[in-house]
Amino acid sequence: MSPAVPRWLGLVAVLWLQSINGTNLSFPAYSSQLKQSLSISQIKLNYLAFASDAGKLLGFVSGIAAVHLPLRLVLLAGGSLGFAGYGLQYLLIVKKIICWINTVCYTVAINNFPANRHVAVGITASYQGLSGKIYTDIVNAFFSASPSEATAGYLVLNAIVPLIVCGLTAFSIAGGEPGPLPDAKIGFLVMFIITNATGVYAVVTSLVPAPAVLVLIGMALLLLSPLAIPLGFRFEELMFYSKQHQKVHDVEVSFGSRSVYVGEEAVKLEGEQAFCNAVGVKEEIQWTGLWKKIDFWIYFSVYLCGPAVGLVFLNNLGQIAESRGCPATASLVALSSSFGFFGRLLPSFLDYFFSRSKHMLSSPASMAVSLAFMAVAFFVLLIDSKVALYGSTAAIGVFTGTITSLAVTTTAELFGTKNFGVNHNIVVANIPLGTFAFGFLAANVYHENAETGRDGGRCMGMHCFETTLFVWASLCSLAAVLAAVLCVRTRGFYSHNKS
Repeated sequence: MSPAVPRWLGLVAVLWLQSINGTNLSFPAYSSQLKQSLSISQIKLNYLAFASDAGKLLGFVSGIAAVHLPLRLVLLAGGSLGFAGYGLQYLLIVKKIICWINTVCYTVAINNFPANRHVAVGITASYQGLSGKIYTDIVNAFFSASPSEATAGYLVLNAIVPLIVCGLTAFSIAGGEPGPLPDAKIGFLVMFIITNATGVYAVVTSLVPAPAVLVLIGMALLLLSPLAIPLGFRFEELMFYSKQHQKVHDVEVSFGSRSVYVGEEAVKLEGEQAFCNAVGVKEEIQWTGLWKKIDFWIYFSVYLCGPAVGLVFLNNLGQIAESRGCPATASLVALSSSFGFFGRLLPSFLDYFFSRSKHMLSSPASMAVSLAFMAVAFFVLLIDSKVALYGSTAAIGVFTGTITSLAVTTTAELFGTKNFGVNHNIVVANIPLGTFAFGFLAANVYHENAETGRDGGRCMGMHCFETTLFVWASLCSLAAVLAAVLCVRTRGFYSHNKS
């Protein structure tokens, strides 16, 4: 069988995994009801949001596991942990009593398509942005419209859907030799068409009312459509065999202990540096050496003050919408999820069409630009307007998604692919730190204003998040400056890659 088929089949499996892996993106849709059902304050609700992200502090364990254990086992472990965590929340809400999947997805994308990793990672990461939309569609289609039933629906889906999909896709994760494929360009072009159609559908159905069941059926068909790529390659292969009556042999190139498929031409390179040069890696660094690198600490701070702030905003979106008198929290969640989808896709789209352009921005430079626009979106939120709320929510979703996608490839570029699983999980460990610190700020400001209110501890009005939004905007501005510093420090490496 051509190496294209299992590798593209593995990529399709990753798309499905990512589309149901962003369970935290649906949190704002039911957070207010969860707060009411558990009779907890906004501060304790923030503790719960922190607890849901706290697993990332030990995310490096999944990276180590991915190095020493079969990816199928790591994947099933992630699904099982999610089942246990969300299952317990479900039992609490009805009063009866996830970084592992990400590691597998990114590892498969980078290993199977090292020469096209920006494109592969961006496309797969974009589907995680759909999770909030997908879970909202399922809840709207099959669960009662009452807040308590909808909340229970989100939690039970968050518990069982990832586990089911992990089980279905575990044996589709390609484990073949990595490398650039001669048919990668056409495959990614078709994938872009499908992915953009999926994103447009998600945005349109988030804004235009339609029967929930029909919306869900349409989304399911779009999620199945990427299967056309590996099936198409398999059909082409069978037709070729039947016409030529001969077997096509693949030729491999060896880079140290790793092999890269290059079709019918062989180029021999030896040593770790040769591999780094071939796939555009600055240097291979073990996770124990990250702490000694200034670039790591700048990069870590960029992520802490940028994407982490965006995720904290999304965690608090339910209370922000409620405080402004906007009842359509679910539509806001679907909107941020849908636009986050395009944000995650944008870097891979630009890399696919403009990677050879001398004017193409490096990953740190792209982060700096995205963070600057994200800061503007937070400042716009200070305007008391539903247009500002919806527009800024969409913008923050886009730029948070863009930076999240860029971060995956940036980690691989700056610190290598060999220890990527561990290194990137160390980087994203700042998400729970941001959830706790920046979320705690939001909760305290909210709580102080709610004490003088009349609505059962709820805070209503712009003042509930005004100070918080200003601080978050300032943090994003700081992150943009730090990203610019990282851009200057690494300009030599990125300039060499363009030449």
